[in-house]
This record gives sequence, C-alpha cells and structure tokens, in this order.
Amino acid sequence: MAQVPQTFFDALAVRTWCGLALAALGRAREEIDAINVYPVADGDTGTNLYLTMESAVTAVEAVFAGHEAGDGATGKPTLADAARAMAHGALIGARGNSGTILAQLLRGMAQVLADDGEAAHTDGQGLRLALRHAADSARDAVAHPVEGTVLTVASAAADAVTGAEGDCGAVARAAYEGAGKALAATPGQLAVLARAGVVDAGGRGLVAVLAALVETFTGEAPKVVVAGASARVGVGVDAATDVCTDDRSEPGGPAFEVIYLLEADDAAVARLRTRLDALGDSLVVVGGDGLWNVHVHVHDAGAAVEAGVEAGRPYRIRITHFGAEDAHMTGAAGRPPRERAQRAVVAVVPGEGLAALYTEAGATAVLARPGEPPASGELVEAVRRAHAREVVLLPNDADLRHTAAAAAEQARTEGVRVALIPTRSAVQGIAALAVHEPDRRFDEDVVSMTSAAGATRYGEVVIAERQSWTMAGICQAGDVLGLIDGDVAVIGDDITSTAVTVVDRMLAAGGEMVTLVLGDEVPTDVADHVETRVRESYLAVDTVVYRGGRQGALLLIGVE
Repeated sequence: MAQVPQTFFDALAVRTWCGLALAALGRAREEIDAINVYPVADGDTGTNLYLTMESAVTAVEAVFAGHEAGDGATGKPTLADAARAMAHGALIGARGNSGTILAQLLRGMAQVLADDGEAAHTDGQGLRLALRHAADSARDAVAHPVEGTVLTVASAAADAVTGAEGDCGAVARAAYEGAGKALAATPGQLAVLARAGVVDAGGRGLVAVLAALVETFTGEAPKVVVAGASARVGVGVDAATDVCTDDRSEPGGPAFEVIYLLEADDAAVARLRTRLDALGDSLVVVGGDGLWNVHVHVHDAGAAVEAGVEAGRPYRIRITHFGAEDAHMTGAAGRPPRERAQRAVVAVVPGEGLAALYTEAGATAVLARPGEPPASGELVEAVRRAHAREVVLLPNDADLRHTAAAAAEQARTEGVRVALIPTRSAVQGIAALAVHEPDRRFDEDVVSMTSAAGATRYGEVVIAERQSWTMAGICQAGDVLGLIDGDVAVIGDDITSTAVTVVDRMLAAGGEMVTLVLGDEVPTDVADHVETRVRESYLAVDTVVYRGGRQGALLLIGVE
C-alpha cells in the first residue's frame, strides 16, 4: 500500500519517516549484518542501526501520545518537538558505532529543523540545509574519518542536494540517488570492502533510511539497488561506521567495544575525546547540551570508563569483548561458532544491582533505566546473546508485555524456542529465577517458574511527581506512595513508615518470604526497620535484602 505523501517537512512527516525507516532497516537488517567486513568481526551493524532507529521511533511516538492526551496546547507537536524527540531517542538508544553515527546524523538534521521552534514546517530548502548539517556534524563527531564509510555516503547525499530544485520530495530523491552512487563506489575506497566484494554496511543502512525519506514525501518507495555490490553471508563485522585509520579486521586490534551515555559539559567532553583517542580507535562522541553518547574500541575497557567518570556521569555502560561475540561469526576470522546452550533466561531489570544479581544467577540481564524501557529489538538481541535453543523471557514490567511478546515472536522465527512469563516486577522475576532448573523438561521448568512468579505479590515505594487521583485518595507532588500489585494503596510522608505499612498489608494475606530491593538513594536503615517489623510481628517469615542501584522506585517489595 502506497504511503500518503507529505508535502512539507512537519511533525507528521518526522513521525512517518521514522516509522518507514525502521521498517526498511528491519527488512534489510540481516543483509546489512552479513556484509560487515570492517574493522571488527561482530556482524551487528544492521541490528545496531535498527535498534537506534527503534529508540527514535519510540521517542517520537511518545511526543505524539503526550499531545494527543492533552499535554500540548495545540493537540499536536510542532516540527521542533518531533525533531528533538527523534534526535534524543536516537542518542539514548544508539548501539554500536553504526548507531552512534546514525544518531548524530539525526541530531544534525534536528538542529536545523528545530532552529525556528515556532515553525509548523519547512520546505525543500530547509531539508537541503538539514542534510548538509547532518553530514558535517557526523563527520566532526568521528575522531579519524575514513572514506568509503557511511560518512562518505552521507556527504555525497548532502552534496547531491546542493543544487537540487523543488520541494521536499525532489530533494529527498536527489539525496537518495547521490547516496546510492556513493555507496556503490565504497569498495574502491576501502580495500577491505573490495577484498570481500561488498559495499559499506553502514552506508547501505543510510541508503535505506533515505529511501524511507523519499517514500515519506512522494508516497512511493524507491527500490534500493546498489550496482556491483554483493552480500556474502558469513562475512561479518561492524563495517557500518567504524571509521578508524587502521584496518582492525586484522588480528591485533582493540579487544573491547565500550559505549556509554555521559552527562558532562563541553569542556570536559573535549578533554575526554583527547584521552580516549590515545587509548584506542573507532572513537565517536555525539550529542550535546549536557548529554553525550560515547563509543570507542580499546584494549583497556576500565580506563575508558574511568575517563568517563572523570569527565562527568557515565551510565548505561556497555562493554563488549570482541572475542566473545558469536551471534554472527560463523566463518569469521576462522573461528568456529560456539555451541548453543540448551536453555537460558533473559530478564529485564531496572537497576545495576539487580542486573548483577540476575547475572550471577545465570540470566542474561537487559538493563532498563527509569524512563528508558528497552525496545523489542534490544530484547531480541539479548535472546541472541544468550545463544540457547530454549529461552525463558522475564519482562518484569507490566508495560513491557507487548514489547516482550514481539521480541519472543521474532526470536521464534529465528529458531529459538521462547517462553514468555508475564512477570510484572523484578521481585517476581527473582522468585521465578530461584526455582529455575535448566536440566528438567522445558515445559516443566516454565510451569514451575510461572507458578513461583504468580505466587509473589509485588509492591513499590515511590515519590509522587505530581498531584493526581489514586485508589487511596488524592496525592500531592512529593508524597510517598506505597503501591501493591500496581495500585496505590498508601499515601504517606515518610519512606520507612510507608514501607512498613505496605509490607503489613501484603502479609495480611499470608507469606513466607519478604524480598526488599533498595534504590541508591534509600538508606539501609529503612530495610532494617522493615526487617525488625517482620521478625517481631510475623512468625516464620524470612526477609532478604538487595541493593538495586538506580532503579526508579525507592523500594521494591516482594512477598512469596
């Protein structure tokens, strides 16, 4: 079905483009993963581009949902609102070198599109300026640009529209055609591509994104054809946008990929760039206005993280050991694929402390920051990393049920047997994991884990962000709320007394075990008071306490 074309670049066009680009990257993901030959053998460029765009789509949809719910004065977001959401979503969700540079390309466009915050839309001239700024800002973000990568393709797209006449559709088509020609030429610019007989993977992804831009403004999707290019399954590395000066596809390159979000000022980031450039290669730092996404390949991952700590506050830290990656490496660098495990557990967890707890128990943990739920693609990637024939998926959040279901369905198409247990809290996941026995039959294990999770009531203690109606009455901003099974049951003004009241109400129906998970900002004596209350008032009920890290809620409570 043809897409209804957008005449101007407005908020709806941003939404449409992001959705079409995500669909295009989803269709091309495996092809892009398969042609990664530079510079590290991890074959995930297509996946990283998809996950980055998925995060952008989520952010844009949230802006539209907020305005449709009445948060906006006009009932719909402005072009600036949508463009900034797109850029922010891509920035916080950027994966790998490829996703990091895509995030900067989108941010560069957004800076132009949002320049006049009151404008309802822009025209072909505005799109031309946005594409030029996107290409330039992405190149500036890379420490040592190399031609024959996505940077070359982005620059070619911007060059192609310099003299283009007409509306947004004409400009988009010129950018797409210029990018396609540049992509076909990449093997002649980068020897490793020529040896493998493929085009640059990141450039291929950008061409798909630009094809979606053409469809947004014309209603017709151009067919992506790259002359002289082939995709050879089994040749896999992150060629997309790893643009260091050395051919790191050869042995001896950095052992680790380090990625993190960073809260820091411009001066600190400038110093960080210098330090990380000395530590490794493939350095890309994108963002601004106090929030950055940092990507680098290094031998010493600890030093890269330490540099971030000195610069500001790093979080969502991901460290990947290239030698340990195996999801797409059959035949790569002569290494045989690691044999699949029979069974694994993949769980979404809300804080670093719980992530460590789940990992220690043998699960593959997906960290969900407050306000930053994982997308379905990220859960699919976690299932792939688990590398098992059978996977038990624990979303640990009622709002993630549909996301987890979509991830499970995708994993099943890839030959993995997945069982989704609809856990609504991390404490239910803990209960399920406690009875997990990988040596018994899959169905029996799933039934046992589901039963344990279902027998666990869950509660939370949180701070009210605004005045609102609740099941317990009207709360004010700053009130301490006690939730039981997702509903507000207690409105208080003290964390300890609210926690005790919640536990009392939960134990009124019986229980054998109380689990407390404390957030970073909660003092230990809160747990001490609750433990004392349980010990003195409830016979044969045990209490276990964990530190959850930055988990959103002040306190998670489980009663089994």
